[in-house]
Amino acid sequence: MRDPYKVLGVGRTAGDADIKRAYRKLAKELHPDMHPDDDAVAERFKEVSAAYHILSDKDLRAKYDRGEIGADGNQKSSFRYEYAGGGADGTEGFGGFGFGAGNAEDIINEFFGNMRGRAGARRGRRQQQRQQQDQRGDDRSYKITVDFLDAAQGTTRRISLPDGRTLDVKIPPGIEEGKQIRLKGQGDAGLAGGPAGDALIEVAIRPHDRFRREDRDIHLDLPISLPEAVLGAKIEVPTIDGPVSLTIPKGANTGRKLRLKGRGIARGKDAARGDQYVHLQVVLPAGTDAELEAFVEQWAVKNRYDPRG
Repeated sequence: MRDPYKVLGVGRTAGDADIKRAYRKLAKELHPDMHPDDDAVAERFKEVSAAYHILSDKDLRAKYDRGEIGADGNQKSSFRYEYAGGGADGTEGFGGFGFGAGNAEDIINEFFGNMRGRAGARRGRRQQQRQQQDQRGDDRSYKITVDFLDAAQGTTRRISLPDGRTLDVKIPPGIEEGKQIRLKGQGDAGLAGGPAGDALIEVAIRPHDRFRREDRDIHLDLPISLPEAVLGAKIEVPTIDGPVSLTIPKGANTGRKLRLKGRGIARGKDAARGDQYVHLQVVLPAGTDAELEAFVEQWAVKNRYDPRG
């Protein structure tokens, strides 16, 4: 046993009020109800309580100060702490430390009152929850495939279960490939009154023939004609919400990227939307055109350039 003064963190000249204050603080911090299943804290709590038992009793403290007793106090006291079961002498609470209900127990009750009852109720609820969990029905996994635009904008799909039931599955806007939607209580029934399991719906997304998704942004390859590229133009461009007007600047080239702000995907109803990026691709007319060839030959003589330089 350590020196009781050091255990409580007080000096040898500390008064009764100082000792009581130090004990109250430590007892509140270390009470086993606050640290269930922590053996180290329980041992520290016993040590603090034993130290207070000596220093709060004038006779015992005087005998300790004179060296007549050791830090373990009265040899007849075992200082065993028997939580929630009574002391070694048959009394409740702190009887196992060798002191009665009018001393440290009053201080502890001041803080914890009915904590044991509440702790017992919490343990009972936890046990009941564990029992329900053991009796919970199994989850069931399903997979559905939705179109690209339905995944981007959100939709509702109805699926049929093996037992003949149907479920309406709400697909949230912006859902990504492979994400799961959990429908609580739509799995197998529980046992002995336990809760039902859940239905886990994995979402697959069909690729779109024109749109590509990168995070919240949409990408689109847009073919443009030679005149549109050279002279500029205003053309209609598809988006996930329908066509919009886009200005092609003069001298546009293959690979140039134009942005349509806020025309991408939103993850959730109120989330900020991404953008749509339009990648221009200059497409020459099919076949040969003698007039175009002649013009380019004349133009090239005066305007030579190396696109690979």
